[in-house]
Amino acid sequence: MPEQTGTEATRTIPKLPATPGQTIGPFFEYALPYAKDGELVPQARPGALRLHGTVYDGQGDPIPDALLEIWQADEDGTIVQEPGSLVRDGYTFTGWGRESVDNTGSYTFTTLNPGATKPGSAPFIAVVVFARGLLNKLHTRVYLPEDTAALAQDPVLSALPEDRRDTLIATRESSGDLLWDIRLQGPGETVFLSFAEA
Repeated sequence: MPEQTGTEATRTIPKLPATPGQTIGPFFEYALPYAKDGELVPQARPGALRLHGTVYDGQGDPIPDALLEIWQADEDGTIVQEPGSLVRDGYTFTGWGRESVDNTGSYTFTTLNPGATKPGSAPFIAVVVFARGLLNKLHTRVYLPEDTAALAQDPVLSALPEDRRDTLIATRESSGDLLWDIRLQGPGETVFLSFAEA
């Protein structure tokens, strides 16, 4: 092996700056939409419901180019580990969906009420938000409104100021559907979760 000169021996590789964590596009738009992306279950399935709402910016204006992903347990509270999220077969519930908002900032998922993952816990759907101007995705949750005792004991909700908890609880409509708006900033800002770096 040839001997290294002083310059080669002391040369260090410069530290590179971090690149943005994620963007909504348009760079990768071709890979995002797919057939029935927001339809975790067919609308005709017994127990099917709509989780819907609008994504707003800090000024209270709808955001027309956000993208949402949801992850949830099934009706029995089982964390589903079935493959096939990107190719809907009309039968398999995978617990995952992705939906782009429309030009009025509105989104709709067809899904099921998630069950509690352990006795006494509050059922929820995990939500990830991607949008213009967000270099990293935002994590949050939406809880079902009915079990007030479980909501009061939930460790995430209990850690929040009382006046902020409602930003994570959906409204049950007379149809059985869930209405839940997401506010990225400003009055009524949705609570977003942070996770320690691994």
